[in-house]
Amino acid sequence: MNDNIISVRNLHKKFGNLEVLKGVNIDVNRGDVVVVIGPSGCGKSTFLRCLNLLETPTCGEIVLEGEYVFKKGEKGEKADKQTEHEIAKNINLHRQKIGMVFQQFNLFPHLTILKNITLAPVQLKKMSEQEATEKALALLKKVGLEDKANAYPPTLSGGQKQRIAIVRALAMEPDVMLFDEPTSALDPEMVGEVLKVMTELAEDKMTMIVVTHEMGFAKEVGTRIIFMDDGVIKEENSPKEFFKNPKDSRLKEFLSKIL
Repeated sequence: MNDNIISVRNLHKKFGNLEVLKGVNIDVNRGDVVVVIGPSGCGKSTFLRCLNLLETPTCGEIVLEGEYVFKKGEKGEKADKQTEHEIAKNINLHRQKIGMVFQQFNLFPHLTILKNITLAPVQLKKMSEQEATEKALALLKKVGLEDKANAYPPTLSGGQKQRIAIVRALAMEPDVMLFDEPTSALDPEMVGEVLKVMTELAEDKMTMIVVTHEMGFAKEVGTRIIFMDDGVIKEENSPKEFFKNPKDSRLKEFLSKIL
């Protein structure tokens, strides 16, 4: 069985005349915890949003589990008709396979926690209401929030909301989880409870791509660390080599300011 789960080739993204991604190439294997770091505005969040097709890339290729979900040449030429048909067919399935956790939780404030979690699996006919409820309650127990099933998001702390957001993504049984600075909106004392859940996911061999400023998490949990700057990947290595022997001069400068 091929361990590769995501392949990205020559990924570009422009917003008008502003080129944010300038040719990103990466392979992610099952069970990888890929931690993406870099200065603000370097394209990290845009890269994640392109992977989930929340942003449409300008050109490049994205392959998920051997199937194209995006393919467009640099000069604007699209995939052949057969590939285009496959991409159109795969896009919704693709989104179900990739869970995403944002900085700002994005929970529905007028729905209970349980309803927030079960809504998508039931509406997309992935599970019955009973199956989705059982799954949600089991996940809530796993993150220590089983007593919050009938509460509403405004009554929860930031750390609790983010753990619920993770559970909501997990309820879809994704193959990959994307985290876009999941602790950046939290008070420092709440960061640990979210990182603990993410660490447990990594221990369970969940494939994860994490944009974060939490260097402790990167060192201890990451299997690979990527440094992005100016829309490209400048360096990639194991945590030990990445932090002890950085090679790129921009990375050396970046680490000297944050460590």
